[in-house]
Amino acid sequence: MDCIFCRIIAGEIPAREVARSAHAVAFHDVNPQAPVHVLVVPVAHAATAADAMALEKGDQVIAEVMRLGVEVARELELEKGGYRFVINTGDEGGQTVHHLHLHVLGGRQMRWPPG
Repeated sequence: MDCIFCRIIAGEIPAREVARSAHAVAFHDVNPQAPVHVLVVPVAHAATAADAMALEKGDQVIAEVMRLGVEVARELELEKGGYRFVINTGDEGGQTVHHLHLHVLGGRQMRWPPG
């Protein structure tokens, strides 16, 4: 398995896990871009959101990633100050690991535009 996120999900590579459901896993980013930076990834490998939608029950996969992201934001007490969800897609979109992942960023003032 070449995908680092698939290996984290399988437990082959250690990660600081925050939450897990049957369909998604949340863990701290090893290169945080904010005081709180958690990644939420679907258990089923899909490079992008469009690829995830092509899976059987793809809409449920996307919904579960978002649901777990909300749960993580609540658990890490980001709701009061606010937080940002980001999904990068493709090289020009800033995606460096080609397994769909939702960034949950918080703990500081976010700027706009982001990139």
